[in-house]
Amino acid sequence: MDSHREIDNNFNHSLQISERKSAVITGVKKLENFDSKEFFLESVMGFILIKGEGLELIKLDTFQGTLSIKGKINSFTYLESGGKKSNKESMISKLFK
Repeated sequence: MDSHREIDNNFNHSLQISERKSAVITGVKKLENFDSKEFFLESVMGFILIKGEGLELIKLDTFQGTLSIKGKINSFTYLESGGKKSNKESMISKLFK
């Protein structure tokens, strides 16, 4: 398990968004779940929630720790609440969709 931790610490975390149409994120540990409106992933800096419209997974490389997506990007949020999206947040967001 220590060797896994060493690998994770070697990832640098960065985010590159181009014209709100595409994003490349480095330092990605795991893609938890995604659809055309939302990507939820774990990075070396914590959990990240990306919201938008027409989002598509272009490339996920877990060995290199990179993720590429395209579509209209509306928000990019680091989550501080222990990492997982709360059910309350999910229920509220579903009501207003």
